[in-house]
Amino acid sequence: MRGVTRTRATKETRVSVSLDLEGGESGEVETGLPFFDHMVAQLGKHGGLALSVKAVGDLEVDAHHTVEDVGIVLGEALAEALGDKMGVRRFASIAVPLDESLVEVALDLSGRAYLSYSVAFPLDAVPLGNPAFEPQLAEEFWRAFVTASQITLHVRSIAGRNTHHLLEASFKAVGRALRDAVRVEGHAIPSTKGTL
Repeated sequence: MRGVTRTRATKETRVSVSLDLEGGESGEVETGLPFFDHMVAQLGKHGGLALSVKAVGDLEVDAHHTVEDVGIVLGEALAEALGDKMGVRRFASIAVPLDESLVEVALDLSGRAYLSYSVAFPLDAVPLGNPAFEPQLAEEFWRAFVTASQITLHVRSIAGRNTHHLLEASFKAVGRALRDAVRVEGHAIPSTKGTL
């Protein structure tokens, strides 16, 4: 009932996302950026989501278009899967460690797009994977995801020195918070306005 497939095609990218909030078997994440694939897979796994992502983009230009467009399509899929948000828990927060790193996430399925992203990477942070994933692209992914899904998301690093650990803890934390927030536990829309 809360499963959707969304696609987007531009001159820069072609993206397809299959998402089921009820979970199940996840498929592959293939974007041409192995490190980003790993991060999006973490989001699905720790979010308890059945998630598949296929993207082909102009990586010879830059990874930005691919990362941003995956965020857009995934956000659109989340919004569609949530529907009118009847009975969802709505709010969730968690702090997730990964070795020396600790990342705190809070989110609200508010119907209002807002991103607060404060993840401090080491000064000597380098791109990860081949083709390279620049650490700052994570913020662009989350901004696109938040805008398309119309949620409020706060991501903040509390501790950490390893760029991989900081990014992975971030994706895992958002996944765990999403798992809690999308859970249906009532029969009404969780807002005094009567809509989200």
